[in-house]
Formats: sequence, structure tokens, C-alpha cells
Amino acid sequence: MRNNFERTKLGELADTSYGYTAKASFDISGPKFLRITDIQDGTVKWDAVPSCEISEKDSKKYKLQANDIVFARTGATTGKSFLIEGQENAVAASYLIRLRIKSEIILPRFLMYYFQSSEYWNKISEGTTGSAQGGFNASKLNNLEIPIAPLDEQNRIVAVLDEAFEGIAKATANAERNLANARELFNSTLRSLIQDAAVQSEMLTLAEIADQFGRGKSKHRPRNDPALYGGAYPFIQTGDVRNAGHFVNTYSQTYNKQGLKQSKLWPRGTICITIAANIAETGILTFDACFPDSVIGVVANPTRAQTDYVEYLLQYFKTQLQAAGKGSAQDNINLGTFENVRFPFPKLEVQNKIVSQLNELDAICSVLEKRNEEKLAVLSELKQSLLHKAFSGELTSTKEIAA
Repeated sequence: MRNNFERTKLGELADTSYGYTAKASFDISGPKFLRITDIQDGTVKWDAVPSCEISEKDSKKYKLQANDIVFARTGATTGKSFLIEGQENAVAASYLIRLRIKSEIILPRFLMYYFQSSEYWNKISEGTTGSAQGGFNASKLNNLEIPIAPLDEQNRIVAVLDEAFEGIAKATANAERNLANARELFNSTLRSLIQDAAVQSEMLTLAEIADQFGRGKSKHRPRNDPALYGGAYPFIQTGDVRNAGHFVNTYSQTYNKQGLKQSKLWPRGTICITIAANIAETGILTFDACFPDSVIGVVANPTRAQTDYVEYLLQYFKTQLQAAGKGSAQDNINLGTFENVRFPFPKLEVQNKIVSQLNELDAICSVLEKRNEEKLAVLSELKQSLLHKAFSGELTSTKEIAA
């Protein structure tokens, strides 16, 4: 199909205005106060949106109408948008821009779909480059050039995408549900095994079951001194542990000999526990590595504890440990937390049996998770492919999905 689209600046198609500044609350009966966080996944759960107080005069100015589009203009959500389809009693917060269609040559849903396309996101990326907070103001938004097809073509494209995206949404929800179910299956089994074992366990601290127990070292200041990095010694940080799963298999930085000199090399098999930023995240090193004092290292005594059991045990207690770190300016726990807390350690043969069961289940769940993650990636790519075809004049019908 030939592309007969014209390009028109958004400012000629819609009026833009910034949202309202107010204090949000769930204890008042005013209009819903739509925030950036409420639109970031492309849908709005209105029951979870707080309300605000607003005068009658300001309500007339700021109240959202059906077919308005709200646009996030700052932070990590910059560029996210949401179409108001019903007569919601709501106003947009000040970090949102309200777009109100004023032209008869474009359909709101056609514009909404364009705001999901890769072409649009490339423009947003270009427009936020160099900005301290990644912002995108109304002036930049007004200057965006929008591809405009004839109205009958817009109606056809919207109808095709509506039908296609409904199917994609159902498939996505199903894959996400399967993904969550796989992880819950593992977590429920973990809870059951640890709780059963606790009945016949000795309550010990981590120090009591460890050959080595303590915080990592990174003495040099500043810590990001380039002179410390670029050598042969892996350097693990809290983010590496958070993203690890059961094992820490990768690292993003290395120390050289100077870096190693002011740190400590922990052996393969060390259990890493984060105590700042991402607290109570755990993982077992699969290589010798250094880490800073925001990570605790535990090298289990093989006569007292099985390494995998200790890590699984800490997964089980993760929620309680994180709760212990709440309340400070920056959530954290410390070495003392683990020096005083006692954990259930059954006999080694029981620990080994628990580990064997969990390892087997974890392998099964990992396969299920990978399959569903791959499905989600394929669905996301399909969505972008359809949008690309839609705005390049190549979309013919819902049969595109089966192609």
C-alpha cells in the first residue's frame, strides 16, 4: 500500500497545557489526581489514583475530558501517554501535559497509537538527549511532526490495531500470569520446606556457621578512582547481586592490582548479601571476587551448613530482613543485623535434601520463565512491527498477525 501520509506539527493538531499542582490524598472526595506513576504501564487503575481539592474555576481549566491525551514530560517515564476514553472526573498533575485535539483531520486513537510507535520513541529520545532530567516540554511536543493519513485510512488503521492489540493484550496477560505462577510455585515450595525444617533445627547466627563472615572492603577514596579498575579481579556491587538469582554469574567491573590491594578477594562459593541500596538481596559467587562494604560475605563451614541452603534460607527471610532496614533516610541493614539474628539450621543431610528439591524445582521454573519471557519479547516485537506498518502505510489487515 502506498504511503499517502502527510506530516503536521502536533501543535497544529492539539492544544497543550500543563497539569495542575495539588496535594494528592485518598481521604478527600475531589476529582482523581492523575500522576505520572499512574500512566506508566499504559493503563490506569482508577481505584488506585488519589484525589485532590480544586476550585470550581480551576476545575473548568484543568479537568480532563474524553479523548484528551496526557503525556509524561519528565523523569524516567518521559514520553509515556494515556488516552482518556471515558468521562472520568479527573485532573492531570503538573508533571503531565494535557493534549486536547482541536483538529478534525486526526483521530485521538490514531494519535494514541502513534505515541506507541518506535518512530515516536526515537523522537522522544532525541528530544531528551542532554537534558539533566530527561525532560520534554510542551514546546518540544508542539514541534513533533505527526504522520497524518486521510480519515478513512485512519479509521481503518485504528480498527485493525484495536483488534490486533486486543489479542496481543490477552496473550501478554496470559504469559505474565504464567511467569508469576512459576515463581510463586518455587516460593511456596521454599516456604514449606524451610518451615518444616525449622521444627527440627538448631537456631544459629550466620557467624556461627561460617568460616568467613564480614563486610567487603573498598578503602580507597574516592571509590570510583579510575586507577583502581581495569584489571583481572572481578568487582561485585549491590546491583550485580540484585540481578543474580541464586548465583552471581556475571560482573560489570574489575579491579587491578592496586584495587585489589585496598580490598579483599572472596573465594568462589561466597554468599553475598546486600546491606545498602538493594537490601537483603543474595547470590552465591561462581568466581573469586571483591566487593565493597555495602555487601556482606559468608563462606559457609561445610561441617555446619550447605552453601546453597544458606542462600535459599536468606531468600525465605528476605521480607523480614528488608522490613528490619526500613525507617532510615536510606533503607539499609548492617552487619549487626546478621550477628544477632538466628536462623534455622537442620542437620546437613536435611539441608542437602532441601537443596536437591529446590534446585530441581528451580531448574523447571527457570525453563518455564524463559519460555514466557521469550513469548513476551515476541509479543512486544509483534506490536512494534504492526505499529511500524501502520505508520508507514503497509498495514493491510489483522492477517498481518499470522504472517
